[in-house]
Formats: sequence, structure tokens, C-alpha cells
Amino acid sequence: MKINAIDIKPGNVLEHQNKLWIVLKRDLVQPGKGGSFAQVEMRDLRGGSKLSERFRTQETVERVRLDEKEMQFLYMEGDMATFMDTEDYEQVSVPREVIGDPADFLADGMMCNVTLYEGTALSVELPQTVTLEVVEADPVVRGQTASSSYKPGKLENGRRVMIPPHIGAGTRIVISTADGSYMERAKD
Repeated sequence: MKINAIDIKPGNVLEHQNKLWIVLKRDLVQPGKGGSFAQVEMRDLRGGSKLSERFRTQETVERVRLDEKEMQFLYMEGDMATFMDTEDYEQVSVPREVIGDPADFLADGMMCNVTLYEGTALSVELPQTVTLEVVEADPVVRGQTASSSYKPGKLENGRRVMIPPHIGAGTRIVISTADGSYMERAKD
């Protein structure tokens, strides 16, 4: 759908130079001489590169509609994650690099928000936290205090994380999916 450059808002997704861009910032500039223009800062949805572009206010740009669906994670095959729409049971395969590091925390049956453009997944958002069991924890070093340092531990999914000294193997903990950091001991 075509919109005037003056109507661009942060969060809009535009098709420009045969790429999809998300608008980060838009400023209207009215110089003393000449016509006013929109200064738009955008990020490439697929590549991640940034672009600052000027559009005349009456110039039209192509705004793209994205579909956001809650989908269930089914399985990982190689470096492709398969998700299913729970309403029509349609499946979508997403490359691991689209998901990024949080892909380590995908679990069978997990509900995720998948952003789609013409049937192709652009991003996958996992729940903010997951609860996992610590399967391996280094012993506490004498003199180590709980407030000053963390020790390495291994989770049931194979991922290594830093955990407080009082956490041992067999303990269930809450992990942030955004950066893989320890949040708290799980309340079972």
C-alpha cells in the first residue's frame, strides 16, 4: 500500500530498494529554502544494516503489511526450525540464523510469535524466560561469596551459562531467552 512520506511512522515496514526496512526514526525537516522533507532512519529486516534516507513529503513509499501469528515450535531439523499455526495447522520452516542465539532455548510445544511477510518468516520471538534444569555445575571454590561471582553450569539443552555458587546440578532455574543469563531459581 502506498503512503505519503509525511505519514511514515516509527515501526512501519517499508519496501525500498527491493528490501524490507523497519522505520526506527522519522523527522520532518523544513529548511528555510526549498520544500520540506522527511528524514527517515531505517534498519534492513533481513541483513540488519541501517540506512538514513530523505523523502520529499509528497513522495509516496510502499508500506508493507506483516502478519504476526502465534505458532507452536515442533522440531529442529539441521539448522531449520519448524513451527505450526495452531489454527489451520499450516507449517513454516525458519532458518536458525533468523531466530539467532535464542534458538538454543526452543522446546517442543513452545508458543512463539512469528512475523511473516508473504509466507516467509522474518523474525521469531520466544517467551521472555524459560525454565531449565542444571545438569552440570562446577563445585564452589572456597572463599567465593554469593554476591561477587558466578560459576559455569551446563543446562539440559547443552547450553553453558553462568550461575550463582549456591545452584547445584539437578536444580531448575529460570533463564532469559534474550541473552541466556540466569534470572532466578525456579519456583516448583
